[in-house]
Amino acid sequence: MPSPIALNPPTPSPSIFKETKSFGKLPLMSRAMSYLSAVQQADTRARSHSNSSTSSSSPTRSTPSSVTASFDDTMLNDEDDTNNCLVNPLTPPTSEVFATVHTEFGHCTNETYRCVSKHDYTKPFQEHPVEEPPYYILLTTYISYLMVICFGHARDFFGKRFFKSYFTHLMPHNGYAPLNSDFDSFYTRRLQRRVDDCCSQPIAGVPGRTVLILDRYSTDFNLHQIYTGTKTRALNISSYNYLGFSQARGGCSDAVGESVHRYGISTCGTRLESGSSELHVQAEALVARFLGTEDALVSSVGFATNSTFIPALVGKKSLIISDELNHTSIRIGARQSGAQIRMFKHNDMSSLESVLREAISQGQPKTHRPWKKILVIVEGLYSMEGTLVNLLRVVELKRKYKFYLFIDEAHSVGAVGPHGRGVTDYFNIHPGSIDVLMGTFTKSFGAAGGYIAGPKTLIDNLRLHGHSCPYAEAMAPPVLAQIIASIASIMGVAPATQPSKSQNSFNLASSAIALKDGANELQRMVPASMLPAWINLHPSLADGSEARMRIRRLAFNCRYLHAGLKKLGFIIPGHPFSPIVPLLIFNPGKCMMFARLMRSRRIPIVVVVVGYPATPLEKGRARFCASASHTKEDIDMVLRACDEVGEILDLKHGLGERWGIDEVCERAVELVHSAV
Repeated sequence: MPSPIALNPPTPSPSIFKETKSFGKLPLMSRAMSYLSAVQQADTRARSHSNSSTSSSSPTRSTPSSVTASFDDTMLNDEDDTNNCLVNPLTPPTSEVFATVHTEFGHCTNETYRCVSKHDYTKPFQEHPVEEPPYYILLTTYISYLMVICFGHARDFFGKRFFKSYFTHLMPHNGYAPLNSDFDSFYTRRLQRRVDDCCSQPIAGVPGRTVLILDRYSTDFNLHQIYTGTKTRALNISSYNYLGFSQARGGCSDAVGESVHRYGISTCGTRLESGSSELHVQAEALVARFLGTEDALVSSVGFATNSTFIPALVGKKSLIISDELNHTSIRIGARQSGAQIRMFKHNDMSSLESVLREAISQGQPKTHRPWKKILVIVEGLYSMEGTLVNLLRVVELKRKYKFYLFIDEAHSVGAVGPHGRGVTDYFNIHPGSIDVLMGTFTKSFGAAGGYIAGPKTLIDNLRLHGHSCPYAEAMAPPVLAQIIASIASIMGVAPATQPSKSQNSFNLASSAIALKDGANELQRMVPASMLPAWINLHPSLADGSEARMRIRRLAFNCRYLHAGLKKLGFIIPGHPFSPIVPLLIFNPGKCMMFARLMRSRRIPIVVVVVGYPATPLEKGRARFCASASHTKEDIDMVLRACDEVGEILDLKHGLGERWGIDEVCERAVELVHSAV
C-alpha cells in the first residue's frame, strides 16, 4: 500500500479535485480531430500568403513555421483531455493559426493584458519589506521542526540497536568508515525524504506553459519512487522559462535543429584548445551588443560562471562585500578567491554604506594597509526573495567610494526592463556604469550556461585566468544556436545592407562590439551580418515584434500574480515586476501539503516549494515563476487555486485591503496598472 506521506489521493474531494477520466472516448477524439483539421486548413491558407511582403498580422499571431496536424506536433498524447483548456485554446482558430503550440506558449491576443517593466522616476524606489506573520504561526513552525528532529533522533537511536541491517551504511563495517555519517545524512533521511514526492518531479517534453509530469508513488516512505507509466499534463508555474523560448518548434528550435546537422552536439574541447567555434564568437559578440558592453564571454555552466570567474577578479589583500542573500555560486566563488569577505543586510543600502565606511577606514586586518581592490557583489533579482536591487543607490555609492561593482543578472536579464536587458534597462542606467555584468541563459533564453560582460581588457584577462575557459568543456553548438536565435529575436534583425568601404562585415577574429551613445532603433537591432547565414528567423521574430510582445506579457503576468495574491491576503515579498513570486507558507508540513493539493486539483498545477536550508528556518515558501507563455486565464487559475488551498491551510496572514477572488480576476487590468 502506498505510504501516507507520498500518497496521491485516489478519491479527492469534489470541490477541488477530480478523478481520472477515460481518454479513449470517441467524442473527445472527434473534437480533437476536428480541431486539428481546422489547424491544418488554416495553416495551409496562411502558408499560401507567407511570401507576401505586405501582410500585416497581429504581433501575437503569425504564419507558423512548423505547425502541423499530427498528434506529435500539437503535443497531444493519450493522457491529455482534448477538452482541457491546457491543451486547446478556449477560442478555436478561424482564418489564422498561432505560430506556437498552445501547450507550450498560450494564445492571447488581448492587448490590454500587456504592461511595461520600467522604473517610475516620479516615485522613490520602494523596498517592499516582508510582513511578519502572527506569533502562533512562527511558534507552530518551530514546534514542527522540533518534533521531526526529536522523533528522527529517537528512531535512529532505537534503529541502530534493534534494526542494524537498516543502518549499516551509517556505521563502520568491514574496516571501512561510512561515506555518509549519521549526522551529515540526518537531514536527508529524516526531513528531505518526507517531501521527496514534492521535489525532483520528472517531466516529459518541453517545460513550457504546461508540462507533462510522470505519475509516481511510493510504498516505502519515499525511499523509492514507483512510476506508473502514465503522464499527467499540468499547468507549469515552476520553470525558469520567463520569455517562453523553451519550445519544441518555432524559429529558435528550428535554428537549434539546423545547428546539430552542421556542428553536431559538442566541439569536444575547451575554449583555449580546439573547442572554440564560430558560434562561440558570434554568440559572445551578440551578448556584448545586447548588453551594451565592449566584450563578453560565455560559459557552459551558469553556476560555474560565478564560482570560477570571481576568483579571477579578486584575490588576497582584496575585499569582497556581498549581499547576505547572494546565491551559493557567488559564495563559493568568493571563498575560493582568497579575498576577505564582508556581508551587508539584504538590499539595505544603509548597511552597505556602513560596511564600506568601516572597511575603507580600517583597511586590511592586522596591517591596516589599504585594500588592493574592493568588489561589491549583488544580484539584479534575488532568486528566493523576488526583490530587485536598488541599483540607483548602489551606483551612487559606487561613485562616492570608488569600488568595483559585480551584478549577477541570472534572473533579471531578459525578464526585466522595457527591452529585456535587465536591471540597467529597468532603471535606464548606462551599462558602462557597471564594471562586471554576469548572467545566465537558462531563465529567459531557454538555453543553458552563463556569460560575463564588461570591458574588453577585463574579458581578455578572464579568458585566461577564469577556470572555466582553460579547463571546462566549451558550450555545445545547439545551446549556442538557441542563445543566438533568442537574443536576435529580442533585439530584432536589421535588414541586410550593401557593405561600403568604411563598413566591413562582422569580423570573427574579435567579439568586441563598440556601441555609440544615442543609437537609434535601427542601430540597436542586430545587423544580419552578425548572425550565421543559415539562421532564418520567422518574420515576427526577425523584426522583434514577437519578443516585445513576450516581454510585455511577462510584465503583466508578474504584476498581476503578485498583486492578486496580495489582495487575496497572502504574504508576498519581492518586487511587483519580478517573475519570481514567493508565497510565504512558513510551516514545513504546510509546504508539502500545498504542493500536493495544487498538483491534485482537477487541472493540476505544478509548483515549487522551498524550505530550510535554502531559506531561513521559519520562512518556507512556495515559489511561483511567471512566464510570458501564461495567459491571463492561467494566472486566474493559479489565483483561484491558491485562494482555495490557502483557506484550507490557513495561509492568509497578509495585511492590507482584501478582495474576493472574483473581484481580483475581473479587475485584473486595473490591479496591474494601479500602484502596488
